[in-house]
Amino acid sequence: MVRQGNIDNPPKTPLVPGFECSGIVEALGDSVKGYEIGDRVMAFVNYNAWAEVVCTPVEFVYKIPDDMSFSEAAAFPMNFVTAYMMLFEIANLREGMSVLVHSAGGGVGQAVAQLCSTIPNVTVFGTASTFKHEAIKDSVTHLFDRNADYVQEVKRISAEGVDIVLDCLCGDNTGKGLSLLKPLGTYILYGSSNMVTGETKSFFSFAKSWWQVEKVNPIKLYEENKVIAGFSLLNLLFKQGRAGLIRGVVDKLLGLYTQKKIKPTVDSLWALEEVKEAMQRIHDRGNIGKLILDVEKTPTPLMANDSTETSEAGEEEEDHEGDGENKERMPFIQ
Repeated sequence: MVRQGNIDNPPKTPLVPGFECSGIVEALGDSVKGYEIGDRVMAFVNYNAWAEVVCTPVEFVYKIPDDMSFSEAAAFPMNFVTAYMMLFEIANLREGMSVLVHSAGGGVGQAVAQLCSTIPNVTVFGTASTFKHEAIKDSVTHLFDRNADYVQEVKRISAEGVDIVLDCLCGDNTGKGLSLLKPLGTYILYGSSNMVTGETKSFFSFAKSWWQVEKVNPIKLYEENKVIAGFSLLNLLFKQGRAGLIRGVVDKLLGLYTQKKIKPTVDSLWALEEVKEAMQRIHDRGNIGKLILDVEKTPTPLMANDSTETSEAGEEEEDHEGDGENKERMPFIQ
């Protein structure tokens, strides 16, 4: 979304993307307390995370457990804090409730599923691309094809619907999610990946997706006893000054990690030079969990069936005849 310009007020180009990272403390500000050079940490960053050296205010930095790898730590903050805030701070998840989460194979979707498993008797409905079902089937109670009529499938299993809907798609899924809510149920929009439709920014495709969004009538919400909410972790941190609240949430999550109740799902590791291919994997919804840019990793040699070649100048030259093929650069972490 940043690349396509769909984020509200992004910095002017050239910019370095990235909102979270992990690494070793190399230097400290004069007034910084509680950290030492050499500490293993993870951090939120307001852009500029895709780099070998990152600078961020101390309120966004957290020490990581000794048994947590750097790749796990880089996959941890955004996904798990987002999932925790929506489930427990906004929707008040309790025993016996039900949750519908879209993109169940993604980083937030997997974090939602893991956190739901820490509460007794929570039913998780998930949508995901069919090819991901085998890998994630054990993490959700009921799994549906993202292109199928999941509304009817959910109602067939639970006639009343669900207590919580977590929507990262937007578009016509907004109306579907609201229709599935039980009385006193909560719908939370935390993303709009359906707005990312092509390789480049298109006003017409964006407008079409936006026009499909259900127009919410407050009187209807009142009559049906439904709650509609939105959540943006980046705005909460960097625009609304809630770093103290988030630190408390991170502490709780690290406690759950230490108890081995949650664990970040890492899809794959990529060299910085492979960022184009990594972003394409996300764009194609091919990932299960988080993709990590590893500054110490060397680029993986191209496979024989990949038509992308690198010239001596470092520019990539593409054979567009092979663009329709599903290209893989490297084995993925299980």
